[in-house]
Amino acid sequence: MAVSTLPPRGTSAAPVAAPSELVQHWIGGRIAGGAGTRALPVFNPATGAVTRQVALAGAEDVRAAVASAQAAWPAWADTPPVRRARILARFLELLNEERDALAALITSEHGKVFSDAQGEVARGIEILEFACGIPQLLKGDFTEQVSGGIDNWTLRQPLGVVAGITPFNFPCMVPCWMFPLAIAC
Repeated sequence: MAVSTLPPRGTSAAPVAAPSELVQHWIGGRIAGGAGTRALPVFNPATGAVTRQVALAGAEDVRAAVASAQAAWPAWADTPPVRRARILARFLELLNEERDALAALITSEHGKVFSDAQGEVARGIEILEFACGIPQLLKGDFTEQVSGGIDNWTLRQPLGVVAGITPFNFPCMVPCWMFPLAIAC
C-alpha cells in the first residue's frame, strides 16, 4: 500500500516556485535556454495564481535536441540490451520514489485531482516497467536453408533518433508511451 507524502489539507501540494521562475529545456544533458525568447505562464487552475513560466520551444530547439540525440546515438546503439534495461530500471526506481511529488506537480499545473494525477503517474510507471523487459525480447533469428543455399538472418538493431512532441494534458503518461520504448530498443 502506497503512503501519501502530501502535506496536510489547506497547504500547497506542489513545490513552491516563484512566479518568475523560468522552466527551460533540457538538451544534451544540461539546461538549455532555447532559441526563442517567448515564454508562457503556468497557472494553478485551482487558484489562478501564476506558479512559474515555461520557455516555448520552436523548430530550432527541436533541431538542437535531435542533433544532441544523434551525437549520443552511436554509443547508445552499441550499449548491450541488458545495460539499457539496467538504466531504465534505475529510472523506474527514481520515478517510483518521486511518484507523489510528480503527481502533486501535475495537480498544480493541470488542475487534475490528486488521485487522477497519481493514476497518470502510475500508467507511466507501468509502461516503463514494460520497457525494462523489452531488451530481453530483442533477439535475432536464423533460419537455415530458406531456399537452396540461402540462409535467413534477422537482426534487431536501433534505427536512430526520433522527436516526440506531446500534448500538455497528460505530461507524464503520454511521454512514457514513447521515450522508454525508444530508449529500450
